[in-house]
Amino acid sequence: MPTAKSNPNWGTPPWQINFSPKPQPVPHSVDIAIIGAGFTGLAAAAWLRHIAPEKSVAVFEANRIGAGASGRTGGMALAESAAGDLPGLGDVLAGFARITRDLQIDCDLALPGAWEIARTGGIKSSPIEWKDSGTLLVVNEVPGGTLDPGKLVAGLARAAEQHAAIILENHPVTKIGWSAKSNGTLTIEAGGAHCSAQKILVATNALSLELAALAGRAEPKLTLAIATKPLGESELQAIGLAGRNPFYTVDLPYLWGRVRTDRSVIFGAGLVDADETGDLSNVNVATGRAAELFVAIERRIRDLHPALAKTEFTHRWGGPILIADNWRPVFTRHPRSENALVLGAYAGHGVALSVYLGAWAAEALMGRRPLPSWGAIAR
Repeated sequence: MPTAKSNPNWGTPPWQINFSPKPQPVPHSVDIAIIGAGFTGLAAAAWLRHIAPEKSVAVFEANRIGAGASGRTGGMALAESAAGDLPGLGDVLAGFARITRDLQIDCDLALPGAWEIARTGGIKSSPIEWKDSGTLLVVNEVPGGTLDPGKLVAGLARAAEQHAAIILENHPVTKIGWSAKSNGTLTIEAGGAHCSAQKILVATNALSLELAALAGRAEPKLTLAIATKPLGESELQAIGLAGRNPFYTVDLPYLWGRVRTDRSVIFGAGLVDADETGDLSNVNVATGRAAELFVAIERRIRDLHPALAKTEFTHRWGGPILIADNWRPVFTRHPRSENALVLGAYAGHGVALSVYLGAWAAEALMGRRPLPSWGAIAR
C-alpha cells in the first residue's frame, strides 16, 4: 500500500499525526462502513466498537487519517456549535472530555475558558488590549480551551484500531450502491474493491459533497492559520495570553487564536473560496488570494502589540470547513437510504463538536439514540 500524504497545496500545520493504521485488505462485508477518517469518522468507529463490540466496522479514508479539516484545525475546543446552543445538544465539552477519557486518549486537552474579544464594551481590566481596527478587548469569557489536533487524530485512530475497527487509508470511496429496499444492504466501492454494509456513516465534511448529497446545499471554504515562533513568558504576559485562554472576535474583521504548549501562538483569519471547479484541493495557499491574505495576517499580527512587532512566523496553512444553513451542523439521514447518515458542516466549530457528534452518530446507528431535530438540511 502506498504511503498516504496530505494535500501539499495547503501548507503544513505545526503538529504531526504520529500513528499509521496497519495495512489490511478491504473486508467483503461489515455491519457499518464509515467514509472519512477525521475526528467524526474515527470517533464514530472507536465509539461503535466500544459500545457494540459485536458489530464489525470499517473506515474508508481517501488519503491518510486527519488529512482534511481534522489535522489542520487550530485546535480550539469550544462549547455549543457555530450557531450557538441547539435543542437537545447537551454539554459538548463535558461529553468530549468523557469520550476521550473513556477511550484513553491524551490530546493535551486544557479548558481554561475562551475569551470573546471585540472593539467595544471590554470588561474591566481586560487582559488583552490590542490595536486592530480599533482596540480589541476581552468582552466575555465562555467555556472552552485547546488541544493538540495531531494527538487527537492519532488517539482516536489508535483507539478505533485497538477496539478492532478496520481503518483503510488511501481508499477513496468512488460510489455507494444504494439498495432499493429500506432495509437492504448497501455497497461501498473503494480503491478498486467492494464492501457491503448494513449501515453507512458519511463523515467527509467539505471534501466529498456529492457523496454526502450536500452539493449545492453547503458551502466549502478554506480557512487560514499562521503560527509564530515560540514566545517568551514575558512576551505572553505582555500580550495578555499568559493564562493560555484561546480567543476569537465577535465582530469584524475576524481573528481567532491560541497558545500552544511550546509557547508559540496560532492566529487565524480569512476564508478562501474554491476555484471554478468547486474543488478545494486545487487551492494553493502559496499563491493567489491565499498568499495575499497571509501577508495581510502577518502584518496585522505584528501591529497588534509592540511585543509582537518583530515576531517571526514558522507555519502557514489552510484547512477546509463546510458551512450549511444558518451555520448549523448537518446530522441527518442520507436522502438515498434510511440506513445511511450524513454528519458534518461544523462551520469551523468542530474540534470538540465533531467527536461529540461522532459518538452520537454511533449510538444512532445502533438505534440507541434519535437524531437531533436541527440536523436536517433544506432540499
